[in-house]
Amino acid sequence: MIVLEALSKSFGSRVAVDRVNLQVQKQEIFGLVGPDGAGKTTLMRMICGLITPDHGQVSLMGHAFNQLEQVKENLGYMPQRFSLYGDLTVMENINFFGAMYRINKKTIKQRADEILALTNLADFKDRFADALSGGMKQKLALTCALVTRPSILILDEPTYGVDPEFRKEFWKILYQLNKEGLTLLVSTPYMDEAELCSQVAFMIEGRLVAVGPPRQLKKQFQHGLLEVRAEIKEPNVFKGIDEVLDFSFYGDKYHLVVEDVVAGRSVIENFLLSRNIKILSVEEIAPTMEDVFVSLAEKEVGP
Repeated sequence: MIVLEALSKSFGSRVAVDRVNLQVQKQEIFGLVGPDGAGKTTLMRMICGLITPDHGQVSLMGHAFNQLEQVKENLGYMPQRFSLYGDLTVMENINFFGAMYRINKKTIKQRADEILALTNLADFKDRFADALSGGMKQKLALTCALVTRPSILILDEPTYGVDPEFRKEFWKILYQLNKEGLTLLVSTPYMDEAELCSQVAFMIEGRLVAVGPPRQLKKQFQHGLLEVRAEIKEPNVFKGIDEVLDFSFYGDKYHLVVEDVVAGRSVIENFLLSRNIKILSVEEIAPTMEDVFVSLAEKEVGP
């Protein structure tokens, strides 16, 4: 459905996207993951034809970039920031967006009723967009992106900055759309959302550094991982311990990357006890996508 070949884009001296090769298959939920400034938005805007690549090729449904007009109705795009009209109601925004694609009013109403029911916005048709909550604005943007009945939907960090409950609800909607045949390309800074994708690509400094199913990417994690809970909340308490290759602090627990789990556990427990720090638990755990991403990022960026 989406094929990118050596896609590149620079802005002055800054390389935003660096020779990206990528394939998104039909009815996949493909997650594009990376920190702010990784190049995710630039990449998505090139796929949508909003930015012209410096080099490389974009192909959508077998059509090249210069033939995008032929497939634009099969492509839905939800940008990172809410870009609809605050002084129009929910339904007026949908009508306006549908009219841009020359969809007749009867068809717009029929499709809008279906999508608004799916997104639980049916009771808010007459509310001004500016009066909607952040989560409801995202649902409205999704509704507008779906009114053309696209085959491919591209969403740029659609749940950024909204509460966890809305994120869960939004992903239920995406799963339902995917079940109905929609191909999804979703960028996200949230590693728990990456777990929900069928394929994930990690993007760092404009380059793809790993691509695969979440389960496969986690299997490639080459070290042991210990989760430590103790009566201390000092982020860098394990810094400088030779057996600890890397560490992350998550508020009430630490994830420690070690070469050998048994030896690492012994060293860590002795280290904490020698400082009279009460140990709550030290357990070996399977890596999360967060652990995988941190490991990849450190390899690319360096210490």
